[in-house]
Amino acid sequence: MEEPVETQEENISQQDSSTGLIHSMTHPSGFIFRFVGLLLLCFVGFGSYFCYDNPAALQDYIQEDLNLTKAQYTMLYSVYSWPNVFLGFVGGFLIDSVFGIRMGSNIYMSLTLIGQLCCSTGVWMGSYWMMLLGRFIFGLGGESLAVAQNNYAVLWFKGRVLNMVFGLQLSFARIGSTVNFMVMEDLYNSVEKSYPGIDGLAITFYLATLTCVFSFICCLLLGFMDIKTERVLRLHNTIPSDPVKMSDVKYFNKKFWLLNVVIVFFYVAVFPFIAVGKTFFMEQFNMSPSDANRICSIVYLISGFASPALGFIIDRTGRNLLWIITGVSLTMVAHACLTFFTWINPYISMSCMGIAYSILASSLWPLISLVIPEHQLGTAYGVCSALQNSGLAMFTSIVGFIIDHWGYTWCEIFFISNLSIALIATFIIFLWDLCQGDVLNLSPSARLQHQQRALAAQILEREKLNVQSSQDSTSEFEQPSDFDIRNRYLSRIGARLPSSYNPLARGLIII
Repeated sequence: MEEPVETQEENISQQDSSTGLIHSMTHPSGFIFRFVGLLLLCFVGFGSYFCYDNPAALQDYIQEDLNLTKAQYTMLYSVYSWPNVFLGFVGGFLIDSVFGIRMGSNIYMSLTLIGQLCCSTGVWMGSYWMMLLGRFIFGLGGESLAVAQNNYAVLWFKGRVLNMVFGLQLSFARIGSTVNFMVMEDLYNSVEKSYPGIDGLAITFYLATLTCVFSFICCLLLGFMDIKTERVLRLHNTIPSDPVKMSDVKYFNKKFWLLNVVIVFFYVAVFPFIAVGKTFFMEQFNMSPSDANRICSIVYLISGFASPALGFIIDRTGRNLLWIITGVSLTMVAHACLTFFTWINPYISMSCMGIAYSILASSLWPLISLVIPEHQLGTAYGVCSALQNSGLAMFTSIVGFIIDHWGYTWCEIFFISNLSIALIATFIIFLWDLCQGDVLNLSPSARLQHQQRALAAQILEREKLNVQSSQDSTSEFEQPSDFDIRNRYLSRIGARLPSSYNPLARGLIII
């Protein structure tokens, strides 16, 4: 007996729905698969950012229990950055040419975990130099891991949502930093009741290490997902690229170097400030240690929630350079209020800084992928990391020296001066880009068209070289005319071809 037509249609509909759900969960192009990959990508950096600011959340206890000066304390941050002055670049190069993203991510995540364990052991032994060694190893892994994250983001999500993905990465990273400021002191106070002094401090550091273990697991899972993604989507669809060489750096676009000026002089006005922020608010605004930690966490808390939304808005509006100018300007206003207009509630100033930080990070980092070829992105982000860390290493030490000798007012003036340099560099990029066709400040639709034209031109150039190479080795083939080359180019950008044109007659291969 045959089933009614309605029942058959319902069964087919249920099968299609079930098949669609399975496809979404298991296929690399499916929404659920990509969403899970995005979550894992965001959590890869959670542990390193949580542990990065462990010293800031426990600054007064570290200085008291280990008898450290402010200069010695700030060295815990400087030593994190010093190795990446050189190895940040090398780490990105190794991702591009040796390890690949997956192996590189696992290696750098392992270094991050080992470094945090070493630093925690240094606290337990009361050894300042072992703490420095741990922070050194932690820095080796943490910054190169961030380079690998950026590569993953561009590889998986390049296109209209890239700004939002960078915003989400920043969001999860800063949530890690925020949670650190919110829980570490309470955790220390709870542990200290049973294990007073250095033992309690060490146990608190060891407990923080669990976040790095969690991130390491996420890194492994993301690697397994990327293996399937590469096999299904990229194995037969990649465009051959030239091998990456260390010497390629000297050919990088000049706009890339100006973007790095903005990166260096902006970040040295944010991270070193937060590193000394606890004692700044305790001394300048008479706050308690817990209140000082809370207000320091505002920058990270706001960026944690605002970055995805701002990234989404920037994806829809474009005009990244105008957003960067806004972010740098707001940060200058925040520092000026904390220094010269102290009657303004500091929570307002720190909230302004958090919004500004989110704007800049969501709008600036994706621009690197517009000025550097995709196969060199690991090296490019490594250079960014190296330059950023060279600035943080030098300027964090300078900040500690300024505070010890001249106080916090001159320290704030120092921060504002750095932001002024970042703002000037941004205006130079804006005017330069405007004269050259406004590539970095395009609307989303115009930028997509520009990327399609650039990709088509790249493919066409490679095909012309292949044709020329084949003609040099054999005389059987007739040289393609300008008409043929033009139509091959039109086919790459999706334009309509003349009805009389037959690419197969010329023996062309459509990739």
